[in-house]
Amino acid sequence: MKPFDEERWERWRLVLGEPAQAALEVSLGDAELRMDRALAALYDSERKAGLGGSSPHVARWLGDIREYFPSSVVRVMQGDAMTRLGLTEMLLQPELLAAVEPDVSLVATLLSLRKVIPQKTKETARRVVRKVVEDLERRLRAPTERAVRGALSRSSRTRKPRAAEIDWNRTLRANLGNYSPERKSVVVEKLVGHGRKRSSLRDVVLCIDQSGSMAASVVYSSIFGAVLASLRAVSTRMVLFDTSVVDLSEQLSDPVDLLFGTQLGGGTDIDQALAYCQQLITRPAQSILVLITDLYEGGNAHRMLQRAASLVQSGVTVICLLALSDQGAPSHDGHHAAQFAALGIPTFSCTPDLFPELMAAAIQRQDLRAWAARQELQLARPG
Repeated sequence: MKPFDEERWERWRLVLGEPAQAALEVSLGDAELRMDRALAALYDSERKAGLGGSSPHVARWLGDIREYFPSSVVRVMQGDAMTRLGLTEMLLQPELLAAVEPDVSLVATLLSLRKVIPQKTKETARRVVRKVVEDLERRLRAPTERAVRGALSRSSRTRKPRAAEIDWNRTLRANLGNYSPERKSVVVEKLVGHGRKRSSLRDVVLCIDQSGSMAASVVYSSIFGAVLASLRAVSTRMVLFDTSVVDLSEQLSDPVDLLFGTQLGGGTDIDQALAYCQQLITRPAQSILVLITDLYEGGNAHRMLQRAASLVQSGVTVICLLALSDQGAPSHDGHHAAQFAALGIPTFSCTPDLFPELMAAAIQRQDLRAWAARQELQLARPG
């Protein structure tokens, strides 16, 4: 095992590159030299051509970085390669795409390129997208189902149930303190029920901006939409928009099909999207509208605000997420965010891990601004 100081100086040498060799007087081993070559091919400005042109060279480089660096670092380097060196074309070749470490950013890039991906690469691209979607769904399904089902159960109980709706187990437990020795029975003073049975207890509409900057949010939204759609107590609709509106609710059973039905890029018309969602809402008091957008409106901003106010006044629980991703608060229209906040609409960015709890709080009609504050999320303030 190397001494701590030696390992530390080797790390500095890898960070600073070959120009620091003389000053640090560090001798790199074979493995470290290969790591250094992989880093230099990407980050050394004098060697920018190091990854250009040759597909075998790119494939070898992709294999090297996966061998020498952890997955989290590999994903960063792949993203940097596409932005710094213009290697997006590597995604158009199946042998190169198969060597890439899949993640949400890669899925977003593939979706934006899907119209120019050659036929021979499309099946590989679909496998990459499916792998990421299945991994995310495996991680997010259980907490979402647990949070939403628990919230629905609590919100549907009633103290004035009909005879067929009485939850006798909970009713008996609630009245155990009323046991009468003379009667040798429990005197029931209050009833606990399941609530009125219906096809769905809540109607959820996910309205997602599919402009290029919202790509990661589209990926996560499709997965959460699929999970919510699998819960019978929730009626879920999935609406995507740019300058037009598309309803992909029928594709919620397969998030991969849904994602390949998106059209990332283009302008934004939030007003038109809200108008479409208004038509879907038939039970305002039982409806939750989650609008996911950076609020850069290319349509009629004044009418957008009027529609948002109308939805709130009708009793719909409206939430505006500036992003649903791991990247934190994105660039967004601060003026419109402040106006949404003034309408009483909680407006903030949310990470995927917090989204199940957010939906549970919305179902229970909690104060969502207070909920966001407890999670230390940065809320837009009325301006």
